Amino acid sequence: MAEKHVSLADQAYKTIRTNILNLTYPPGAQLTESKLASDLNMSRSPVRTAIKMLQADGLLVSDYYKSMTVKVITRKDILEIYQLRELIEGNAFRYIFTSGRYEEYSYRIEEKVVRMCAVAGDLYQWELADTSMHMEIISIFDNERINRIYENNMSELIRMGQYSVRHGMVISKTNENLKKMVLLMRENNYQAAYAVLKEDHFTIGKETALG
Repeated sequence: MAEKHVSLADQAYKTIRTNILNLTYPPGAQLTESKLASDLNMSRSPVRTAIKMLQADGLLVSDYYKSMTVKVITRKDILEIYQLRELIEGNAFRYIFTSGRYEEYSYRIEEKVVRMCAVAGDLYQWELADTSMHMEIISIFDNERINRIYENNMSELIRMGQYSVRHGMVISKTNENLKKMVLLMRENNYQAAYAVLKEDHFTIGKETALG
C-alpha cells in the first residue's frame, strides 16, 4: 500500500512538473490542491506529497495566506540565467577548440541538433532537446559541480526558452543556424562558430525571453 502511495505521488509530481515546464500551468498561475487532484484524477493525498516536492524544487510557492502559485520568472531571473549561461557555455565552447576536440564535439552537438529538428513542431519537446544540446557543450568540462548548477536551474532554462520562442525566436531559423555552427566547428573556425551561438542563443534568446 505504501509503495502504491509513493508511486502515485511520484506520478503526480512528474505530471504537475511537466505542466509547469510546458507552461500548461504558466508562471503566476494560482493552483489549489483540489484543482490539481481533479486535473490528475487522483485523491488529495499523493497530490499533497507532490506539492511539497515541487515547493522544495522552487516551482510552487505559497504566500502568507497559503495561496499557491507557479513561481514567476522575473526580468532579473532572465538576465541572471543568461549571464550564467554565457559565462559557462562561452568558456566551454572555447575549451572545445583549445583542447583540440572540436571535430568530436561537432558530431556530438550535431546529434542533439538533429533531435531538435525532428521535434520542431512541439515547442516543449524542442526546448528539452535544445537544453540537451547546451548540456552537451558544457560536458567538455567533465565537472559535476557545473552540471549541478545547470540542473538546479533547469526549470528556468526550459521555461525561458519557451518564452523566447513565444516572443519571436524562430525555431526553424535557430535550427538552421545551429547546423551552420556545427559545420564551422568541423572547420576549426572557433570565432565564426561562437558568433553563431552567441547571436542566436545569448543575444536573440535573451532579448525575446525578456519580451
